[in-house]
Amino acid sequence: MRRVLSTGELTLEGQIDSASNVTLVCQAHLDDATVRCVYKPVRGETPLWDFPDGSLAGREVAARLIDQALGWDLIPETVLRSEGPAGAALGPGMVQAWIDQPDEPHTPEPVEIVPADEVPAGYIPVLRAHDADGSVVALAHDGTDPRLRQLAVLDAVLNNADRKAGHILIDRGGRLYGIDHGLTLHTEPKLRTLLWGWAGSPVADDQRGDLAALGELLISASELSTSLRSVISRAEIAALAERAAALAGGQLLPFPPGQRAIPWPPF
Repeated sequence: MRRVLSTGELTLEGQIDSASNVTLVCQAHLDDATVRCVYKPVRGETPLWDFPDGSLAGREVAARLIDQALGWDLIPETVLRSEGPAGAALGPGMVQAWIDQPDEPHTPEPVEIVPADEVPAGYIPVLRAHDADGSVVALAHDGTDPRLRQLAVLDAVLNNADRKAGHILIDRGGRLYGIDHGLTLHTEPKLRTLLWGWAGSPVADDQRGDLAALGELLISASELSTSLRSVISRAEIAALAERAAALAGGQLLPFPPGQRAIPWPPF
């Protein structure tokens, strides 16, 4: 799949209009293989005050490289290309494998807004608010899915500033993935997520072992560290290594900061 995404011919299907950055749906063709994918050109990235301009595509690629090194496979295959679909003239960008979702949505979804007294069994309430009609509602996420909890750990490692509900997908086989990792890997604490239900809890022992191995790769002359240096800064790699080492050493999952703990909009 990676070879198809990296070198296959891209043909344009359409555009996701709801995305904050230009996001095109494409087909990548190589020999007899075809992979549906999304292409996000660097030129289509919305400038942000706290992330360097033109850096989001590289951060998406870095997040996948880190996920792959951990062996968790929570992020779809992601590559950086020099050009998008023929004729689009949009230049370099990120290409990521498309996740096919079932026609009928997963019930309940990994993250739900429900009446405060109707939180599904096994779900962890994260916050309460008033709906438009004044009724009290709760935002809650599944507390039983091990991959969702693993995604919360990965977000802490990546310093993900944008874990919205719509960035958590479940494919036709029931497997959970996380997408949209452009706002990650900042050197300053930026964690904004809807998955705060495990705040203050320990990381599983096997995941701590994976994180320790990741930390060793990051501080050595490994293929991973070399690849990361092509898409994020040395300071960002050093901060990543510190986060991985801290969680591997027993640090608990972080608590929400005093402000800006939830991405906006959350859905």
